[in-house]
Amino acid sequence: MPQLTNCKIRPMTRAEFDIVITWAAAEGWNPGLPDPDVFWQTDPEGYFALEHNGEMIGSGSAVSYDGQFGFMGFFIVKPEYRGKGMGGQLWLTMRDTLKERLNPGTAIGIDGVFNMQQTYAKTGFVFSHRTLRMEGVAENNSDSCDVAAIKPVADDEIEALIEADTYWFGFKRQRLLRAWLKMKDSHSLVYKDASKILGYGTIRPCQKGFKIAPLFATNAAIADQLYRALTAKVSGQVVYLDVPEINKEAMALAAKHKLSECFGCARMYFGPAPALDYSQIYGSTTYELG
Repeated sequence: MPQLTNCKIRPMTRAEFDIVITWAAAEGWNPGLPDPDVFWQTDPEGYFALEHNGEMIGSGSAVSYDGQFGFMGFFIVKPEYRGKGMGGQLWLTMRDTLKERLNPGTAIGIDGVFNMQQTYAKTGFVFSHRTLRMEGVAENNSDSCDVAAIKPVADDEIEALIEADTYWFGFKRQRLLRAWLKMKDSHSLVYKDASKILGYGTIRPCQKGFKIAPLFATNAAIADQLYRALTAKVSGQVVYLDVPEINKEAMALAAKHKLSECFGCARMYFGPAPALDYSQIYGSTTYELG
């Protein structure tokens, strides 16, 4: 297959990122409606465009969380330009540029579609586990929720929640969360025992239905309570939950609420995998930013 000429890899513009969101939708990834602004402000330097004769034909993100952790996503080449070698060049450029922005020895994560897993492995990424997108219909279970423990996230709780999230995510991500917790037409709920945060979750509108992301909890009972409270906000609508398959209680939660697998990705790491407590991760935040 001949190589493309007149190609270059360059920083993406904010307007171009809106185009990439439409590409992601066409791939069946079902982006959240509030995602573009939230993702962009997390790390505006982390977005790349592959250009051919003045046209953007490929994209990717390589986001740094303050040099402590990196995550790559939005790796898309327009279908008519695939198989010509430029996607591989874009991928390696993203990986190596991100490495330079991270502290030495810092891990880079990806959630790669299964049919690309071997390709990513050839560039140094090692398989960790599968994350399965589970789909179902939201039921109104609000009457079975612990209304005394579950509350909307208040403005004065955001900083405390950022600290709590650091344990579950593995790294501090204040720029993402300050926007994530206040997304339009979304709901973020926290489960507290006295003053201690024992779990939280967010549900946001997507191109199709609503995603619960993340869903973190110290045990399965709290995760179930949060799931019920979140889905009660969108009763009767299609809902999605991206479940780490290695958390058997999370898979059981999905089955309990009649969710079925509709998509999935392989979590892989370049460098040492973070030591996360997957027993408390019932739903991951995003396939694109970790």
